[in-house]
Amino acid sequence: MTQIILVRHGQTPWNLDKIFRGSRDIPLNDQGREEARLAGEWLKGESIHAAYCSPLSRARDTAHAIARHHNLAVADLPGLTDLCYGDWEGLPLSEVKVRYAELYRQWETAPHTVRFPRGETLDEVRDRAMEALEVVVQRHPDQVVLLAAHRAVNKVLIAAFIGLDNSHFWRIGQDTTAINRFHRVGDAWHIMGLNDTCHLRGLARGEYVDF
Repeated sequence: MTQIILVRHGQTPWNLDKIFRGSRDIPLNDQGREEARLAGEWLKGESIHAAYCSPLSRARDTAHAIARHHNLAVADLPGLTDLCYGDWEGLPLSEVKVRYAELYRQWETAPHTVRFPRGETLDEVRDRAMEALEVVVQRHPDQVVLLAAHRAVNKVLIAAFIGLDNSHFWRIGQDTTAINRFHRVGDAWHIMGLNDTCHLRGLARGEYVDF
């Protein structure tokens, strides 16, 4: 039975300002580094045998903040890279809603049907993330593995584990440094915890924003 601890990266300036990140390598801000530190403190008493991350620094630095308590090196796993928003990357949400009004409405109502201009689809993200996950499971049977990734990647993985298609994207919440837990039993994934943010209780945080 392989156990997965799937964590979203900490806050970045572009989360705060609602700017599309995707494949852009946007680092954690001070809040994000503190969130990652708190996640590491929260998980330091657990047994974790391996750690992997998206190659983007916001995920890598979050993984390092956790893995250092377990004397683990963190390996890049390209399949966990964030969804490529293509031409939307670097644009604020307010501008996208105007410049790409029809496509944005489609993204809000039928996310599984959207291909971002010069970017990816959710199905493509799900396929590469699940392929990467299968490599991890084969490499670490009966171990606990940390994965640090992104909102979109985590959502499509969680949907796959639950047996939902990507049309349910907006029904899955992922706060910054959310902790999710899954056990692989045979060919099935058992969901043990979703979007856990208990480690952030001491931080001043606003309402949940799905961005």
